[in-house]
Amino acid sequence: MSIKNGLIGGFIGSAVLAIIFVMKGMIGMIPEMDIIAMLSAMMGTGAAMGWVAHFVIGTVVWGGIFALANGSIPGGNQTAKGVVLGIAAWLMMMIVVMPMAGGGFFGLHFGMMGFVLPLILHIVFGAVMGFTGAFLENGAAKPA
Repeated sequence: MSIKNGLIGGFIGSAVLAIIFVMKGMIGMIPEMDIIAMLSAMMGTGAAMGWVAHFVIGTVVWGGIFALANGSIPGGNQTAKGVVLGIAAWLMMMIVVMPMAGGGFFGLHFGMMGFVLPLILHIVFGAVMGFTGAFLENGAAKPA
């Protein structure tokens, strides 16, 4: 996977999650588990920087890792590899970031949804990242 396609895949995956975050906020689902607010608070900044951090982490960190480590990630296709990396990102978030943000180990301060919802979101992120990267890598996005 080229770095460019991995980064684009990470960006598109992050954009899909951003849409889900906004929708989640609009319906009032687990309002105390606002990832952007948590990132902002950890950095001591406003929400704009929380959004920037969300996109930098998804695009540069996870999209970059996806591109660079692609050959070592298990999975039968790029979407499956993306899901595997998404689960690894979730695990990192649950063990390191969530406790630092006040959500507790594995987000359990938010109840079972603090554990399950981020897992679902990271699986979606990984699937979108892998699918997008493969789509770009196979030339399907190039004009005829």
